[in-house]
Amino acid sequence: MPPLTFELDGDGLPIRLDLFLRQEVPELSRTEVQRLIRAGAARVNGRGVDAPSTRLNSGDFVEFASPGAGNPDSRPIPQDLDFRVAYEDEHVIVVDKPAGLAVHAGAGREDMTLVNGLLARYPDLANLEPVERPGIVHRLDADTSGLMVVARTADVGVKLSSAINKREVQRFYIALVAGKLPLGRGGVIDQPVGRHPRIRTRQSVVPDGRPARTRFYPLTHYWASRKPLTLIQLKLETGRTHQIRVHMQAIGYPVVGDPTYGVSVPGIDLRRQFLHAHCIEFHHPATGEQLEITSQIPEDLANVLRRVDPPSETPWGAEKYPSG
Repeated sequence: MPPLTFELDGDGLPIRLDLFLRQEVPELSRTEVQRLIRAGAARVNGRGVDAPSTRLNSGDFVEFASPGAGNPDSRPIPQDLDFRVAYEDEHVIVVDKPAGLAVHAGAGREDMTLVNGLLARYPDLANLEPVERPGIVHRLDADTSGLMVVARTADVGVKLSSAINKREVQRFYIALVAGKLPLGRGGVIDQPVGRHPRIRTRQSVVPDGRPARTRFYPLTHYWASRKPLTLIQLKLETGRTHQIRVHMQAIGYPVVGDPTYGVSVPGIDLRRQFLHAHCIEFHHPATGEQLEITSQIPEDLANVLRRVDPPSETPWGAEKYPSG
């Protein structure tokens, strides 16, 4: 079975196959993606293609055999790691990932990842492909905490990937940003995100990037060293790499503690970005039941809020992003 599957929606299309896969598998260079396509690693709508320039349109279904699939040497080893499971059944697992835990190996990291921990608790995941990240249908940055859904079977993996691409999986985040956003009114950041033109390890708002939309709603204000901060809730409408962090930097309200796109604030001792995936909603891929899973803000972020100057406004008390 091809390891990675994608069902395209109508945004940013048509697009070349190699460009699409380069964006979806950022750990590979475009040259590597093109080499793999020519070697027969890609299928479009069930048919093998070997031309990197193949045009993709809305509704196309892409399968891509990433490096290491089926290679026993690339299989991660089970490791007993500390993370909370917020929900599980025979079809899906919802993990509450702690900050500092990478989702899977890459960029010089070979083990001690969420995948290693999942294999120790759920040995059946070892039967899934790709072998280096079995069951993973979306990701969080290593230093972003919170909820992730993991597939336990191949069929469920395809259904969850499709639901994410169709924006049927709702993902909500809490962040603390520098600056004073007006309370009581949300906003939408609709700016394309792609590879930074000069710094390959970063993403950026670029004219030729992939469409990206982030909704945000300011909750309350804080102050640290007389500098204003805003606690906000966000909803991803797309899932580009580093999307929230890039979008908030782009509008002038960077995430506090973010070493790449954000700012450090005097008086706040935080070793990672103040960003937590606190709620995920989706229809169960096997039963159709609507699931809503929530996660408390972890202690390191809660400590920040205890130590900054308290808000003068009454914090907004709803538990998830308003529909308006």
